Amino acid sequence: MPLLHISMRAGKPDAYRQAILDGLYRAMREALNVPDGDEFMTISELSPANFRCGNAYGVRRSDDAVLIQITVFAARTPEQKKALYRSIAELLGENPGIRPEDVFVNVLDAPAENWSVGNGIAQFA
Repeated sequence: MPLLHISMRAGKPDAYRQAILDGLYRAMREALNVPDGDEFMTISELSPANFRCGNAYGVRRSDDAVLIQITVFAARTPEQKKALYRSIAELLGENPGIRPEDVFVNVLDAPAENWSVGNGIAQFA
């Protein structure tokens, strides 16, 4: 039940943004065994004045950087998360052609009782 928020600079075409969503969904299916149809993702496009990525930690980022925040059940192993990071960088490199240096991923763990996927109930608590 991942929830994804992607932030990037505005101006990319629809096909580019769709490729990001498709690549992220495929990476989650492969690395986290996310079920078919479990797609809860948003993209926020920001003006250059409202989007900044530095070059900290020895990574030279470009204006094409994407910030990806993924909230998941607190049951994912470090190995699954590492596989997810690798898969995301590879798949987004293939399509739409984002450099691995420009793929920033943050995974947040949330207990199952913190989720309601509809109808005002905690389905997983």
